[in-house]
Amino acid sequence: MTRGSLHTRLLLLLLASGIAFLLVHAALVHWPLPQLLEWLEWGEPLEPWGWFSLALSTLLMLPLLLWLAAWQLAPLERLLRALEGATLSYRDGDYSSSIAAISGGGREIEALVRAHAELGAALREQRTQLAQRELLLDTLVQNTPVALLLCAMEHDQQDGPIVYANLSARQLLNEGRSLTRRQLGDVLINAPEALREALQTREDRLFSVDDPTQGTEERFHLSQRRLLMQGRPHRLILLRRMTRELSRQEVASWKRVIRVISHELNNSLAPISSLAHSGAELVRRGDAERAGQVFASIGARAGHLHSFLAGYASVAKLPTPQLQTVTWSGFVADLLAQGHASLEGPLPEVPARFDPAQVEQALINLIKNAHEAGGEAAAVTLAVQAQREQWRLIVSDRGPGMSETVLAQALLPFYSTKRSGTGLGLALAREIAEAHGGGIALANRDGGGLQVSLWLPRTSDRRL
Repeated sequence: MTRGSLHTRLLLLLLASGIAFLLVHAALVHWPLPQLLEWLEWGEPLEPWGWFSLALSTLLMLPLLLWLAAWQLAPLERLLRALEGATLSYRDGDYSSSIAAISGGGREIEALVRAHAELGAALREQRTQLAQRELLLDTLVQNTPVALLLCAMEHDQQDGPIVYANLSARQLLNEGRSLTRRQLGDVLINAPEALREALQTREDRLFSVDDPTQGTEERFHLSQRRLLMQGRPHRLILLRRMTRELSRQEVASWKRVIRVISHELNNSLAPISSLAHSGAELVRRGDAERAGQVFASIGARAGHLHSFLAGYASVAKLPTPQLQTVTWSGFVADLLAQGHASLEGPLPEVPARFDPAQVEQALINLIKNAHEAGGEAAAVTLAVQAQREQWRLIVSDRGPGMSETVLAQALLPFYSTKRSGTGLGLALAREIAEAHGGGIALANRDGGGLQVSLWLPRTSDRRL
């Protein structure tokens, strides 16, 4: 027999209860109870629809109604108990529990049991997939060469404890030992100064770290992001070693510059050779006027080739800096007279020691690049900051900034994103800064734009 719906069964239960109540009431009032009382001569028959007959009928029907209600509600009670147990298991992360078939439940309860079984199977499958993905992701993150740190952030936006650190981060900052729940500031106490300084900022940048044990320099690219996890702010730090990649890029750059120089030499020497042959023929014929024009063309072409090669030689043959005592007021005034930039902040009163011609050339290149970035000309600024061990010269603009790929390669010689660019401006500035014992760093600015920081050592008796 097919089970009806729960709605139909309840209607039938109410109808059967009403019919049974009427039958009991009729038996008390009309037949057979009145006839039985009259035959036994025990009293007067009950008055039809009297209050006593109604109360007696209700009292007699109450046990039957309670039993019918309990009989109908029993499957629902079993279902609710099973659902409560399954929900508690889900809360504890156990998706293996299921609800057995409930007898007498009707089509609705059977459909609910089937839906619950399908839900449990779907949750178990999703949990298995998530566990596999989490294992794969953890394996990839732990074995990536990029050092990854995740730090919780306090209410005052200061770094809190380290939440996660992969193997590369542990090897870089703590000799392979765990970093979890340690404060980032405590971890960086024994770290190189350049690394501490980079992580104190909240900007993407490229920086170098000296390795005194091997006498080498390691270059890193720093990426930082702010994200929310479980409603709390966190700081994601990515440190990527760029030395090997930059070396490959430098080799590729040198190959590219050799191709460029070869192309330019061929383009210049071929017409020079042709013009020289024509000039010699004109001289032999005695046509001095046309021969002079030919020789003038040869001179112009040779002058162009000389200026072209001089630009490349300026990087390859940078002379040793000649240190001089320089006052910032005079130096910056001469510089701003040549390049269109505004001074940001006061100038230090303490003089510095560096090669003014070379540093001026580096800053002119940086200001020129800032104007060519595409932002407003009035937004190009120069700032000079006096720090404990170094001078920091900062050129800022409000252009589009640089992507991470361009940031990683912008300081390479002959690398340029501009069609007519030579890729020498930033490379020459880097060579000048490093020749002074300093360095250069690029970072995108909040709100758009690029900030180029060139720093020089403050040690007055440094010998280069």
